[in-house]
Amino acid sequence: MPELMNLFKEVADIKTADQLHLPTPEVAYHTIATKPTQIQQDMVKALSERASKVHSGAVSPDVDNMLKITSDGRKLGLDQRIINPMLPDEETTKVNQCVANILQYWRDGEEEKLTQLVFCDISTPKTTPSQRAAKASPGTLDSPEIHALESAISLEESSDTPFTVYEDVRQKLIDAGMPPEQIAFIHDANTEVKKRELFAKVRSGQVRVLMGSTAKMGAGTNVQDRLVALHDLDCPWRPRDLTQRKGRIERQGNQNKLVHVCRYVTEGTFDAYLWQTVENKQKFISQIMTSKSPVRSCEDVDATALSFAEIKALCAGDPRIKERMDLDIEVSKLKIMKADHNSKQFRLEDSLLKYFPEKIEEHKGFVRGLEADMQTLAAHPLPAEGFVGMEIRSDRLTDKENAGAALLDTCKEVKGKDPVQIGSYRGFTMSVAFDSMWKTYTLTLKGRMTHRVELGSDARGNLVRIENALDKMPERLRSVQEQLENLYNQQAAAKAEVGKPFPQEQELAAKTARLIELDMELNLDGKGQPQPEQAIAKSARPSVLDRLKASPVHGAPEKPHKKEMEAR
Repeated sequence: MPELMNLFKEVADIKTADQLHLPTPEVAYHTIATKPTQIQQDMVKALSERASKVHSGAVSPDVDNMLKITSDGRKLGLDQRIINPMLPDEETTKVNQCVANILQYWRDGEEEKLTQLVFCDISTPKTTPSQRAAKASPGTLDSPEIHALESAISLEESSDTPFTVYEDVRQKLIDAGMPPEQIAFIHDANTEVKKRELFAKVRSGQVRVLMGSTAKMGAGTNVQDRLVALHDLDCPWRPRDLTQRKGRIERQGNQNKLVHVCRYVTEGTFDAYLWQTVENKQKFISQIMTSKSPVRSCEDVDATALSFAEIKALCAGDPRIKERMDLDIEVSKLKIMKADHNSKQFRLEDSLLKYFPEKIEEHKGFVRGLEADMQTLAAHPLPAEGFVGMEIRSDRLTDKENAGAALLDTCKEVKGKDPVQIGSYRGFTMSVAFDSMWKTYTLTLKGRMTHRVELGSDARGNLVRIENALDKMPERLRSVQEQLENLYNQQAAAKAEVGKPFPQEQELAAKTARLIELDMELNLDGKGQPQPEQAIAKSARPSVLDRLKASPVHGAPEKPHKKEMEAR
């Protein structure tokens, strides 16, 4: 990875948001953890059984696989009714917690018409705005018979209109008193014109709750003006998706000084592990992009399925999973600290071998050069009265006025940036160069060292500037001597530090060993051997090569797999 990033940095200058210090609002993060329902717990166990069958080869991959199990696990962590719409709506779910928080922020921000975003990539809306409007307007009659009839119709329509979290949240907000026109789905704005109109309504506070997926409501959604809260109902797979979500509210132009990001987790499901996985992925990305740690490799951040061992441990509620997650973070931090320590050691060694010797010798040369120039200056003192004289173009000028004027006339003849020798003064040769960009002339007095003076348009003033530059030699000598002394001190400090071991080496070794042990126990290292019955089941599966060699079966072609951006 370091080599790859060095190549990338040849064409890119990387600056993260943390480095730019943009005027964005302060973000308060809230993690809302809810307990799983009994039904969710039972369904998690069923996922474990499915994973065992897939792992053993007892089920065909086109019937069930780890990707499907992971997808169902994500849906289950969001709401059990996504798996089965006939299941009850229980008050303790994270969807209901989200609804309660939306209502609270909505009421608190009524005066300023503050707005909110709700992100959910799973269970996106299926109905059209007109269907929702019809459903939200039951009429003026109010009787038990009418309500019973509406319930029967809704139940009958459920087969054609499956349950979605979007519809559920919207209806609950309306039931709690929020006007329907203040709630919108990004999916309804299916053209650029409609999107612009919708975003304008959110910015003005006409629409106060906008729901959408990362794909549709991520990059390009500029509605930050009144945003006070953002709700992450589910966890995306890629860190960049989470960054895009947060970027909608933590953005320049938001009138609120403090904003809230609420993230909802159902304990005992895939939720917590998914959030931890995304966090670990983001750490790798941050290390690579900021060059804070020379990590050699990183995992694929687009992977969208958990392994068999991860699913089994999660479904079993194995406490070692939590231990492994915490240990993984600690080991990663220690590795970063060790990498930083090693980098410092390498820099110290390099400095002792090359930097300090070269710099010390260079500054010694500066000292010798300045001392020699000061001796030259002392050998050509200024007279108490009159002018010491200046040689320009082989002419010896003893009058100060004439010397200043001749210097200006000679400068006009110089047209380029390369120094042109024009004479001498007090034992130093004089050269002039012209900067065409800044339209300035620079005079260089050369002895053992160079002393530069920027010339002006005043003849006498130029002579004063030359004297001032020469008078600064003692000051320059003191500065170089101080720098030389600092180099000696830094060299001594580097010698004292070089070769020191990483102070937390034992802690890193112990925690790394425990992490490896946990990976082996949980079979997260991918090296677990299949059981005999698993091996038999795998050998019984048809060969892919045999299928390719077989004659094609005439009939309808299989539909190609399409990777959807949103889980329906």
